[in-house]
Formats: sequence, structure tokens, C-alpha cells
Amino acid sequence: MSLEDIRKDINQIDDEIITLLKKRMQCVHKVGLIKQNEKSPIYRPTREMQIINRLSLQEDEFLKKEAISSIYQEIFSISRNLERHQRVAFLGPSGTYTHQAASSWFGNLCTYVELASINDVFTALKNDEVDYSVVPIENNTEGVVGNTLDNLALHKDIFIFAEKYLDIHHSFASNCYSLSDIKCIYSHPQAYNQCLNFIASHNLQNAEFIATKSTSQAALFASKNENSAAICSKIAAKLANIPLMFEKIEDNLSNKTRFLILSKHKAEYSNNSKTSIIANTSHKPGALVELLNEFKNANINLTQIQSRPLKTDKFEYSFFIDFDGHEDDLVVKNIINKKNIRILGSYIKCEV
Repeated sequence: MSLEDIRKDINQIDDEIITLLKKRMQCVHKVGLIKQNEKSPIYRPTREMQIINRLSLQEDEFLKKEAISSIYQEIFSISRNLERHQRVAFLGPSGTYTHQAASSWFGNLCTYVELASINDVFTALKNDEVDYSVVPIENNTEGVVGNTLDNLALHKDIFIFAEKYLDIHHSFASNCYSLSDIKCIYSHPQAYNQCLNFIASHNLQNAEFIATKSTSQAALFASKNENSAAICSKIAAKLANIPLMFEKIEDNLSNKTRFLILSKHKAEYSNNSKTSIIANTSHKPGALVELLNEFKNANINLTQIQSRPLKTDKFEYSFFIDFDGHEDDLVVKNIINKKNIRILGSYIKCEV
């Protein structure tokens, strides 16, 4: 078979794909009308995961699960925006890892609203300026994001709708041809500190470190200044149009950040759920142990527990707890109903 014959086959297959996609979007439009009448959320992570898992059973050497997921995430994005255009707020600026996480969830067709602080991201959702918000909640090397926890405690009408773990890879970008030409390095301090082994091994200790508010700002500054480089994300380097010299330079190649999608709707039920709660225990010896024993006795796996100050003059604390299970499960209800506990959200559990 000649190259021309193969290309004709590909053209025919592409035509068939477009025809089938049109049929799919016609069905999506009908679903959208039903959801609008019911005033139900457009985004349904559980349904999307079910589709990807079902189609992944057909994977082969040419089309792996990761590729199927990537293709369908964009199809889902087009479908959601066909049902109703989506506006998504995220902790900016553009080019940050939160932006990257939001894009991987919602695709290219959404309207993205970059905001200056986590407080602003919550407020935009509370005021119905956006449909969803995306914020970081924890990093496996730097720990939890306290401001996100504080806002979850403050906003009782906002729920955790979904979670996502994103590999955090810092890149080294520069217009210089040689490392010896680099006189200064722009970076957010946290990103810089996560790449100290790379800096030392490439003899860049004497290059001046200039702190920036974000890695995207670092890429922008490096693109405009000679003899400089930036430690930034790939998406930031792309937006700033600055070449990558090294793609992965972080000391810990297992560096991950967990992000949350926030909504004013609760997520639908899933058998593979995680639940987040905030608990205020009584001030008596063993109060926290009593609560934790409730989970132990119910054979519920706790995945995280964090304390945050209530910011009173009595040094009181709340406890943020994540565990496997859904708030509608009977064993969970038996614990929640007996304690001073507020549900922050039950949502499909994401694999780390």
C-alpha cells in the first residue's frame, strides 16, 4: 500500500470521526436542555470517569489509556461548553501550575478568570461570577495550603467538587546559548529552593537569584532580559515564548500538588469517593482521640488530618480530615450526625 493510499484511508476515517462527533454533540445538546430544566450541574466527574474507564478496556499498543483519557477530556470540555459555556476561576497569574491544572480539567474552550489570591478565587465563586474555581490544597514536599483550608472553613455554601494530583516539574528556560552566559535566575522562591541540586551541579550558584511573585512572572522577566534564565513551568515558558534548556530540574522528581475544583453544587454519588470534613472537638482530654476512634471502629480509612487555628484568643483549633467514603454512606452518617462536623464535600477519589 502506498503512502497516498494510506492518507486516503486516514482522510476517510477522519470524516467518519467528525460525523460521529456531530452525532455525539447532538445527544449532548439534548442532555444540556434536560440539565437546564433540572438546574443540575453541567460537570459530572463521576460520569466522565465511567466513560474513560469503559473505553480504556479497549486500549492496545497504539492507543493507551492515557491517550484515550487525553482525547476524551477535550471532548468532555467541548460537550460541557455546548451544554452551557463555563467560566472557571483560578489562582493566577496565567502560566502557573494552578492554571495548568485548571486547563487539564476544563480544556481550551472555557473562559478562564485569573485572580490574585485564593480569597479572590473563593469570592468569585460565592458571588456567581464563575461556575467553578480551582485552588491548590497541598504539596507533597511543602505541605498544606493554609489559606485554602481557612477559606473552606469560612465559605459554608462552597463545596469540594473534585480533586486532581498534578506532577510539578520545574523547567529551566533561557534565551542564552550557554549556561556560562547566565548572570541571574528569576524564580518564585519556593520553586528555586526545590531545584538547589540542579543549580549546584550546573555551577549556577554565583548567578544572582531574583525572586518573583510567580514562575510565570519569572519566565516573562527572563524573556525580556539578556543573560538571564527562569525556573518556571512549561506552560509559562510557552506563554513567554522562551526556549527550554532543561525540562525537569527539580530535586524531587516525585513532586506533586493536589488541586481542588470548587462548586456551589455537591458532586454526585460515587462508590469510589473521598470525603473532606471540618471538625471542632470539645476541649477535654482525649476529645480528638474519641473522634478518630469513631472512624477506626467503623473501619474507615483516614487519608489526612490537619489542624488550623480558629484565630481566637483561646488558641482553639479546627481539624480538617479526609477519609475514604461518601457522606451518604450509612457508616459515615452514623459518625457525622453525632459530632460537631461540617461536610466540605464528597467527591470522586483521584489516584495519586
